[in-house]
Amino acid sequence: MKSTESSTYDYVVVGAGSAGAIIAARLSDDADVSVLLLEAGPDDGAFTIRMPAAVSINIKRNRYNWQFRTEPQAALGGRTLYQPRGKVLGGSSSLNGMIFIRGHALDYDRWVDEGATGWSYADVVPYFKRIEDFCEGADPYRGVGGAIPVTRGWASSPLHAAFIEAGQQAGHPLSADVNGRQQHGVSYFDKNIKGGERWSTSRGYLAPRRSRSNLQILTNVAVQRVIFDKRTATGVEVSFGGGTQRFSAAREVILCAGTFNTPKILMLSGVGKADDLKRLAIPVIEDLPDVGANLQDHTEVHVQYRCTQPITLFRELKPLKKLYNGIHWLIDRGGQAATNHYDTGAFLFADDSAPHPDCQLHFVPIVYNNSVERRVDCHGFRVHAGPMRPLSRGSVSLRSADPRDPPVIQPNYFTEAKDWCNMRRIVDLSRDIFAQKAFDAFRGPEMSPGAGVRDRGAMDDFIREWGDTGYHPSSTCRMGTDDRAVVAPDGSVRGVTGLRICDASIMPSIVSGNLNAPVMMMAEKISDLIRGRQPLPPERVSVVARAGEKRQTEEAST
Repeated sequence: MKSTESSTYDYVVVGAGSAGAIIAARLSDDADVSVLLLEAGPDDGAFTIRMPAAVSINIKRNRYNWQFRTEPQAALGGRTLYQPRGKVLGGSSSLNGMIFIRGHALDYDRWVDEGATGWSYADVVPYFKRIEDFCEGADPYRGVGGAIPVTRGWASSPLHAAFIEAGQQAGHPLSADVNGRQQHGVSYFDKNIKGGERWSTSRGYLAPRRSRSNLQILTNVAVQRVIFDKRTATGVEVSFGGGTQRFSAAREVILCAGTFNTPKILMLSGVGKADDLKRLAIPVIEDLPDVGANLQDHTEVHVQYRCTQPITLFRELKPLKKLYNGIHWLIDRGGQAATNHYDTGAFLFADDSAPHPDCQLHFVPIVYNNSVERRVDCHGFRVHAGPMRPLSRGSVSLRSADPRDPPVIQPNYFTEAKDWCNMRRIVDLSRDIFAQKAFDAFRGPEMSPGAGVRDRGAMDDFIREWGDTGYHPSSTCRMGTDDRAVVAPDGSVRGVTGLRICDASIMPSIVSGNLNAPVMMMAEKISDLIRGRQPLPPERVSVVARAGEKRQTEEAST
């Protein structure tokens, strides 16, 4: 690509991640339109991206990762927290833990109450089903034939079976399918792994379409800003190789750059809070004060125990075992490297008055010094435990008018008392599960928080020292119909034309679970809206908010 080139496409899609790859692929299904997909990172051909057990490698590598950090968090002892985000074809779907969770039906019905007309659970069920090729077949809740294989975790270790049994011994229900009728309970989790390989949106959506003449994909191209003619988006300006280039969009520019980079690009383009833009000498195109506001993220702590038997993943991390596991995977995509090891987990109630489960546990048979970068040299097991609907709100803002500078990420973790209360309760729930008979044969001393951490002050000190992000930032370009919303329910940016957003930034509020599946669903739905197609017909299904209760989804919104 030369700096003198000038190209026009019908659609320019910014970011080839969980949403952008899907939108570009679906738009290219119409043979009479041209689509340009721009990705700041490289191609996703590395074997470490496809190898499920290599997830911790890529999360730390800057080649595929924006490697953001938050501002110092006052409630967490002034610590800055690491925020990895995908910078590669497939985006964070090429880096994440491959856990496929929709969230709860009531999350989407709440979205409607928050102004996201057309996004009730009945409205989005058919799009969730369209994404997936579920290993256990189709039913009213699940789909087959989609681009993303979804497989079910299993008891790959006796410790996973113990977790499921212990959860029930502690009085929690068993969920047969957390993406089906009942999320509440302990369960085997779904994952985007098939044949021992990760399936990202690049693998599922782009790979089958890359030879199309109407779809061009450019990697290692960073978008600096959207170009406007008055209030109409007409293209983008990008950087590459020390120079700049402009690409024109005859119909629309679609930002899919993620919760941090999408508001950054908007503000650099003159769309945001006018006073803030003027201070940086950025010409104001549209005064939208809530661009970058409303940041929400999941937090977690790790409740960990030594294991009295040598059956954890610690034995797989010896140099010769790692070599063996890598060779095994390279030969036949089998063995310990062929899974993410997050086979089991739970959705429980920290607050008994909550309308549906408000905390999530991810169980894994290994222990760390509360950091994926600092392994503890012993056998052990842990849960990643955290609240799903925090009340604390943060923001994303510009550090300067220079596109090369990372955004200012201020999550304001634990600024609300309820978030502290819920986290304390979640630690208690986790300890109670590990105290059950099913773990008697495996349970050694508690490593974290530690047996001596019992009173409120000690627990708060533990949270302050070790509380971390769950890597699920959202909602910085909130969707709605009120005057403060950044985008309308069809993803179009308010106050301008020719510009749309689709990624986790437009969620009205964070959902109760991992975010990758919801973002893929949103991309499928918004793709239909961009193409002028009628949305898929709503599907009403019976859902359970709490085991023993039954409820129908709300009427599909219009």
